[in-house]
Amino acid sequence: MLRADATRNRSQLLQVATRVFASAGTEPSMRAIAREAGVGIATLYRHFPTRESLVDAVYRDQVARLTDSARELLAQLPPPAALRRWMELFGDWIATKNGMLGTLHAMIESGEIAHAQTQAGLLAAIDDILNAGRMTGELRADVTAEDIAASLIGIFTVARPPEHDARASRLLNILMDGLRPAP
Repeated sequence: MLRADATRNRSQLLQVATRVFASAGTEPSMRAIAREAGVGIATLYRHFPTRESLVDAVYRDQVARLTDSARELLAQLPPPAALRRWMELFGDWIATKNGMLGTLHAMIESGEIAHAQTQAGLLAAIDDILNAGRMTGELRADVTAEDIAASLIGIFTVARPPEHDARASRLLNILMDGLRPAP
């Protein structure tokens, strides 16, 4: 079990690494992440002995946050608003992968990260929101989670945040308009 300060350091490192990965055009160095987190490189390596272990931790943390947020959003918002907000969180998740893409691809190829498991979790989260919207009659019944995922990947490939936030927002609004049942 980690001491309280070690737990805080690990959490701080995950938060900073997530932010650095999201804003980086290329994979940042471990030293740059440690510096940004305000810890020594030894502290970073104590928690994450390899770049892969850090990427894995950030990736798993982000997937868990994204999948858990579907239920949380539905508890707070009507299904269409929950879905729209979840789409923004998906865009943030995509942006986080920018600075770890090379390592992430290698880990998926080697089987270190189970892409199919991630995909299943994300599709289940989308299904939860779609099903809630279908029950209230606020979202179309003929749209699948796979349709939403493919649309989001397309939107965030064309309009990558943060440079194209306005375009991504406009495209998400158009998608949401298409998800509402015809009057």
